[in-house]
Amino acid sequence: MKRLRTLPLAIAGALLVLAGHTGATTLAERWNTLRTEQPKAMIRDAARTLGVSEAELLATGIGSTVTLLRSDGNDPREIMRRALDLGTVLALTRNENGVIERTGVATRVKPQPADDKETVKDDEREARQRNIAGGYLGGEIDLRFTFSKWKHAFAVAQPGADGVVKRSLQFFDENGVAIHKIYPKDAAGVAVFDKLVDDFRHPDQNAALTVAARAPKAAELADSKVDVKEFQQAWSEMSDVHQFNRLLAEFKITREQAMRLAPAGMVQRLKPDAVRTLLDEAARQQLPIMSFLGNGAVIQIFSGKITRTAASAGWYNVLDPAFNLHLRESAFKSGWVVRRAGVTSVEFYDNEGEQVVSFFGVRERGQAQPKSWVDLTATLPKG
Repeated sequence: MKRLRTLPLAIAGALLVLAGHTGATTLAERWNTLRTEQPKAMIRDAARTLGVSEAELLATGIGSTVTLLRSDGNDPREIMRRALDLGTVLALTRNENGVIERTGVATRVKPQPADDKETVKDDEREARQRNIAGGYLGGEIDLRFTFSKWKHAFAVAQPGADGVVKRSLQFFDENGVAIHKIYPKDAAGVAVFDKLVDDFRHPDQNAALTVAARAPKAAELADSKVDVKEFQQAWSEMSDVHQFNRLLAEFKITREQAMRLAPAGMVQRLKPDAVRTLLDEAARQQLPIMSFLGNGAVIQIFSGKITRTAASAGWYNVLDPAFNLHLRESAFKSGWVVRRAGVTSVEFYDNEGEQVVSFFGVRERGQAQPKSWVDLTATLPKG
């Protein structure tokens, strides 16, 4: 059974004293003390230092800079649907060792004409559409949702050092871990943002924030218990790269485990720092790439050319005007060139065996992948 923490939001009543911060009793006071001592500390790092989740820390601002939003049932999906009206936004998705940020305008889904021959039941159609939010499929803001994992939602309006108010919508999972954030960039989006906040404002701004303690990671199935021959046969018979997740579920194995058990010639292990070579060469050659980064609740995808790469204290980054990618390469354990259904990708995993990021060459649907992409993957430092 999951252990739950329940905090009154408006007063953030975590009455613990951080070692070295005597006199600071509430979570809000402890955070203020920490910000004074470490003014550049990011909220995620501050939460870790204070021994709470980011959602709990953000909630200390309710009543001033933060508004609790409804987040039950379809609320997160409807908020994201309404966010399509914000115009230009910065969309930020992260996991423990990677961050992807894209500035642009989300693409709406074009309405499909009704089919008189449609026989799918309404409930089945709804199930099929449950992770669609009216847009975000392709284009500048390209997202794939698993809304069942979106548990907490907030709106933030925080004055910056320059006096300009920085607005955002922020979403968290059941553990209070940030999964997605949206920052409006158009002045015209302010009125849309304010109306969205009014419409989705939680009726009780003092409601309890229930945060589940993170469950231990499930043990990986022993390789000896996997029907490796059948798995390799199924891998070889894939006709579409999107069938891979179903394959993993069928054989009850992890992604990283699949790399070890793959058919001969289908994977090649890389050195963790091969991510530098990949990004540097893609920038130098002006080779369009696709970057996939997610956290189980949402995946964000960038497609296009990159220009500027740079290292910074354990991280390797893409720092372009409308696209940033931050990868904590110091936490990378392995990388892999992977071939599935005629498509070549490059994947990187962290020290916990979790996938941080994956890359593909940009290609048109139904078309062969660019030879320049395949050639680049062949040059990456082998592990």
